[in-house]
Amino acid sequence: METATSRRPLRSRDTGWARAFAAQLARWRVTPNAISVASVFFAAGAAAALYFSGHASPVHRALRLVAAAAGIQLRLLCNLLDGMVALEGGMKTKSGEVYNDLPDRISDSLVLVAAGYAVPGFPYGPVLGWCAALLAALTAYVRMLGGAAGLPQSFIGPMAKQQRMALLTAACVLSIFETEFLPAGALLWICLIVVNAGCVVTIVRRTVKIVRGLESQ
Repeated sequence: METATSRRPLRSRDTGWARAFAAQLARWRVTPNAISVASVFFAAGAAAALYFSGHASPVHRALRLVAAAAGIQLRLLCNLLDGMVALEGGMKTKSGEVYNDLPDRISDSLVLVAAGYAVPGFPYGPVLGWCAALLAALTAYVRMLGGAAGLPQSFIGPMAKQQRMALLTAACVLSIFETEFLPAGALLWICLIVVNAGCVVTIVRRTVKIVRGLESQ
């Protein structure tokens, strides 16, 4: 699933609950590739909830935002466990790198594009969603470009996958209460602007690091 140069550093990987969960999945012979694919289904559920929250009544909107936040977090849980089952569980496969990365790109795109359609009352909502999906894919491309050039893959932010999804999850949860102070959708719209700007900075930082690393060899 992952190699020494492509494994994202995560503190949660060293927690007891994560190790116990991964060990149980390994005992059940749940393959890391299946866990990776499951992450796409959770992301698709989150995307559907976001998409249909845009024109929903306040109560239904709140429920869909909770579902979206849960789907995003379950997607991230799969991203954590697939590598742990592969490496710590001894179930690494030859095609694991494909399953490790491609579902992430699909999941990012589904959730970010849907978030753009969840803010129909704000300008350029869908455009911001599609741009965020493109820029998220570019952050991953630049990271893997460094790996292809022989350098350790760089996971620096400020808007790496974990940060993007954490910000979007927070926006979903806070949006449940935003109508007390802001128009519905304002926080998600602001979130998309921040994700786009942060992805641009991330791409630049990772590119500069790769160039400097190659030039110093």
